[in-house]
Amino acid sequence: MRAKTAQDRQLLELIDPIAESLGLEVVRVRLMSGSRRQRLQIMAERPSDHDISVEQCAKLSRAVSEVFDAADPISGEYLLEVSSPGIDRPLTRPIDFDLFEGEEARLETDRMIEGRKRFKGVLAGFEDGNVLIDLEGEEDTALIPFDWLADAKLVLTDALMKRGAAIRAARGEPEDDGLPEGEADDADTDTTTPSEDKA
Repeated sequence: MRAKTAQDRQLLELIDPIAESLGLEVVRVRLMSGSRRQRLQIMAERPSDHDISVEQCAKLSRAVSEVFDAADPISGEYLLEVSSPGIDRPLTRPIDFDLFEGEEARLETDRMIEGRKRFKGVLAGFEDGNVLIDLEGEEDTALIPFDWLADAKLVLTDALMKRGAAIRAARGEPEDDGLPEGEADDADTDTTTPSEDKA
């Protein structure tokens, strides 16, 4: 879940120790193809409060660039983006489902479960390798194997927006920074660095 493809997993192996050296955890790594060049997206956070500052994004971006310039794990030009997971964040690790218990989420599996692959409901934690979720219109809590997840993220609700505003207020940031809803957390902690293959 933190890495989707084989190449993402290889990149994550390089990025994890860099992030850890800066006191950060990698939430997700995605290398995406673009019309002109690839884009490497890294979402990271502090394990203490699941947040990240602009300065920390910049430090991680610089540190990754230095290692990647030497290791050259990506062929051709690519754009490096380091950001926070955002308010309606992806859920990529078992701990995320406990941390955000009680919040609304959308899950997608890589195989059919009782005739469907998409699920929406309120998270009820994580247990024995399963995501627990109270689905809309169903009485029993559903158990979805974590290993079967293809994608999972929080739904942007009023409650989640208030939570995000409270986090920004605690950081001393303005509640409204003029950005469209749902983009603030990503945008204000995003660091983009163009990189190219020097071979």
